[in-house]
Amino acid sequence: MLTSGAVIHAHAATAFQQRCEQMAASSGSAARFASRANGYRIDNGISYVALTQMKRPPQQAGLVLGLTRAESRVDLQIDGPTLQDPASGIECAAPRITVTLSYPPIVVYVGREFAAGTCAYREILAHEMRHLKSYTDALPKVEEQVRERLGRRFDGKPLYARAGQARGLLQQEINGNWLPYINNEMLKIEKLQEGIDSPQEYARLSKVCAGEVQSLIGSTRRTRSSPQPAP
Repeated sequence: MLTSGAVIHAHAATAFQQRCEQMAASSGSAARFASRANGYRIDNGISYVALTQMKRPPQQAGLVLGLTRAESRVDLQIDGPTLQDPASGIECAAPRITVTLSYPPIVVYVGREFAAGTCAYREILAHEMRHLKSYTDALPKVEEQVRERLGRRFDGKPLYARAGQARGLLQQEINGNWLPYINNEMLKIEKLQEGIDSPQEYARLSKVCAGEVQSLIGSTRRTRSSPQPAP
């Protein structure tokens, strides 16, 4: 068991506990963070039909004219000093946990049917920029929340375990508790996108620019459904 409470019962271990507490106090913040949104790129080369198929979760109704794809990454590393007390068979650790939250460059798609510079293109791109801002604004908020939770658990506190077990038990705690928690917080950012992709917003986009969007969609549908000339 890995604990921040004392598991040493012999009076002779008091000096060891004091050394552990001093080590933990001098090691600085246990949780170190870096969060990076590595920019974005715009892709105009995919049809709105393909974008509709790409959307996850799938679009239940209507068509996807643009799409913003962000893949979150969580990297969590641990290190930090340890001390052992041979008399009691106990060791203490002052863990340092480095958490990196990041997005590779986010890809913003606008259906290739909508030419750059047109009213329809500008409206669709503006909608996708709302998604982009949602992703990048949420990242530091997740960092702040996770930092506070990790700080309550680890900052300034020596963790005790049987000799040779502290690092392994800490890794188990990280893998079993903290990584799932952080990944779940990152997934909540995806939920924010649902508010942007409301039925009302899809209806609005379908009617903007004096019917330009509906006209383009209608013409491409007719082209795909019309008989093709024999070779």
